[in-house]
Amino acid sequence: MAVIIPAHDEEELLDACLRAVAAAVRSVRRLPVAVFLVLDACTDLSAVIAGGHDVTTVVIEEGKVGAARAAGAAAASAFFSDVAPERVWTAHTDADSVVPPHWLSHQLDLAAAGADVVVGTVHPDLRDLDDRQRRAWLSTYEIGVANGAVHGANLGIRSSTLAAAGGFAPVPEHEDVMIVDRARLLGAKIVASAQANVITSGRSEGRTPGGYARYLREDLVPLAASADG
Repeated sequence: MAVIIPAHDEEELLDACLRAVAAAVRSVRRLPVAVFLVLDACTDLSAVIAGGHDVTTVVIEEGKVGAARAAGAAAASAFFSDVAPERVWTAHTDADSVVPPHWLSHQLDLAAAGADVVVGTVHPDLRDLDDRQRRAWLSTYEIGVANGAVHGANLGIRSSTLAAAGGFAPVPEHEDVMIVDRARLLGAKIVASAQANVITSGRSEGRTPGGYARYLREDLVPLAASADG
């Protein structure tokens, strides 16, 4: 099993991310798990922080989250080259996110039941939101209910499915949605689950132009208002 985490200048949040991943890894001790942290165009202390954790670092200078996920997937494929791809599960999160302790075991349970892709839920750290955003989020979303939205911060995909779907596109954003769409076209079994919810940063300025931060900043409050109306 491989865990793949892209990071671009996440020194403030990276340690918490890696500690949470380590706890999730401990919950599946029966299996070999390798964690790949892809440091993409980092100019901060992310590499130093990574040195304090049991992770393999991959360094690239692309500045594109899709390229970072692809680099991590390539490293995982090489690491598990002696294992049939259909038996290798890849779990994906982001360096600004905190996974629950059962994150990996839950994905593996779904994989054992036949899932090729697991689309998990996320919710923002409510401490990062202003009052209007917090009220809008709480009125719009219910923790524990799967909505099918795709988030790179909480995604699992079988290695063979990832390869058959062409891998992650080296794009600045939406590589997660793209790979799930291509897997669906191939007939992959996609399971949406809210049973291992991931907490992600609720910051208003993110690392991609159109990612979750933009949604929280520009869309969340208007969408909640339209739903109420």
